[in-house]
Amino acid sequence: MGTVTLINNETGEKFDFDLIDCTRGPKAVNFSKLFETTNIFSYDPGYGSTAGCESTISYVDGKNGKLLYRGMPIEEVVSKYKFTDVAKLLITGEAPKNEKESIEFDLELRHRSFLHEGLINIFSAFPDKAHPMANLSSAVAALSTFHFDSKDDINDYQVMARRIIAKITTLVAFSYRNSVGAPFIYPDISRGYVENFLYMLRAYPGGRLKYTINGEEEITALEIEALDKLFILHADHGQNASTTTVRNVASTGVHPYAAISAGINALWGPAHGGANEKVLDQLREIGDVNNVDKFIQRAKDKNYPFRLMGFGHRVYKNYDPRAKAIKALKDELDKKGIKMDSRLSEIAEKLEEVALNDDYFKERNLYPNVDFYSGIILTALKIPVELFTPIFVIGRMPGWCAQAIEHITNPYARITRPRQVYLGE
Repeated sequence: MGTVTLINNETGEKFDFDLIDCTRGPKAVNFSKLFETTNIFSYDPGYGSTAGCESTISYVDGKNGKLLYRGMPIEEVVSKYKFTDVAKLLITGEAPKNEKESIEFDLELRHRSFLHEGLINIFSAFPDKAHPMANLSSAVAALSTFHFDSKDDINDYQVMARRIIAKITTLVAFSYRNSVGAPFIYPDISRGYVENFLYMLRAYPGGRLKYTINGEEEITALEIEALDKLFILHADHGQNASTTTVRNVASTGVHPYAAISAGINALWGPAHGGANEKVLDQLREIGDVNNVDKFIQRAKDKNYPFRLMGFGHRVYKNYDPRAKAIKALKDELDKKGIKMDSRLSEIAEKLEEVALNDDYFKERNLYPNVDFYSGIILTALKIPVELFTPIFVIGRMPGWCAQAIEHITNPYARITRPRQVYLGE
């Protein structure tokens, strides 16, 4: 461990601060005592150069386009595990060691997926056509009133994590069905985690799925696999806006579900998780592959209030590894029989081709991000557009839970209290 010397040019005073050797990535300067030592504080809008915590959960290497979950590359995680295995990996630090452990964890989640009837009644107070994200954040906050007495030690936090990971699919399905005035479909514990979610979205009263001319419309193994992989690719991503929100709110000692409800609201924004809806809207606005060049020029015109959605990322200065995996998944699903919207897919691929070969985009490191192709896959899976961001919530839930547990159980964690540069009278 080295040190960094800060020199006050006004007084000539010198102050030494320790360097922290991170296990991956650049070193960090320990400025935790900066104000106390120097009577000066740092100014960092958006916290792009500031670490607010230590973590062992996920690591993002933006320069080289890499993402790790508990030290494992995302490509390995997606190929080796299913989503419920990844959930266990993130919240406990260990993936299931064998198929028996994997099945046991999945079964535990199935049995925890039911909602208290009192919570279900809350949905009746929400107006028709409300966005599912509004319903969802309210319902998760309300969940703390039904499970308020289990926040004493790490085992209680583990139970809380498993409970909300299990119930979030039910809450999302109920939020959507309530928003369109459809009756609720209760969980079916004979179905796995992802299949059960699709069942609760699609089924009719009596537990029947939709019938077609060709017979009963089944939930296919390919659909389950596709959505499972999308959940995995969204499971955690360092200290993004919603994760930082969860940690900040949790730092006050509030109930963990209240902190996660705040994270859901942060994710809703179009600059964060809500971007996947906007990408699909924009592809439809472009309308035809022949219009791509015109929209590219608009994006490059500084006097035109337009930007391409799904390109660029706050951290990645290279191709987002999640976007690579999602594009590969799109192509694989198309070959195996889940047909993509060919017009939207063609427009997206043309946009990517032009942008990756255009100096304007290359100089600004504007590569496709995780939102660029995900909407096309979700549409092919018959997921309504208004559910795109709630789908993100399901995927991100294990990460939020892991981050909250890590913060709450850290004896050195403090309540979040940034300073401000005051410019008023």
